[in-house]
Amino acid sequence: LFILFLLFLRTILPRQIDDVNPLIECDYKLIEKSESLTVIPAYENFSISGNRGWCEYIGGLNKTLVMHGIYHKYNEFLGKIDEEELDYGMEEFEKCFGYRPRIFEAPQLSLSRENARMIESKGMKIRGYWFNVFHKVYHCQDSGKYSNKIIDRF
Repeated sequence: LFILFLLFLRTILPRQIDDVNPLIECDYKLIEKSESLTVIPAYENFSISGNRGWCEYIGGLNKTLVMHGIYHKYNEFLGKIDEEELDYGMEEFEKCFGYRPRIFEAPQLSLSRENARMIESKGMKIRGYWFNVFHKVYHCQDSGKYSNKIIDRF
């Protein structure tokens, strides 16, 4: 019964696409049908604010935009993050979209308590594991734990 309820919730709750960045090829059909986009501010040390056309396109889609790490390195937020690094990611997000990020999701959903406290002290809410359980979460490069085709069915 719980599984049926979970499947039902996943059909009605908003969809999300992870790993949105101008350097990552993404299926724009998935972007358009997702209500929430997790954006990597400085993937491979390239700031999103350096691509004005992309910022305007993504910002103009009227989606919920979520800061997804800073560089999207493996377990990036399990280790100690300097406040200056977090500020840098937030500033690049703001330069791109015109406002500070309000929601944060750690890469691989790996987040230490210390980093969580710092993120919350900056005024961001944290999305974590349970959001991903109850919502359909796609990945731009179809590189998540499960294929986007499987996620779309369930």
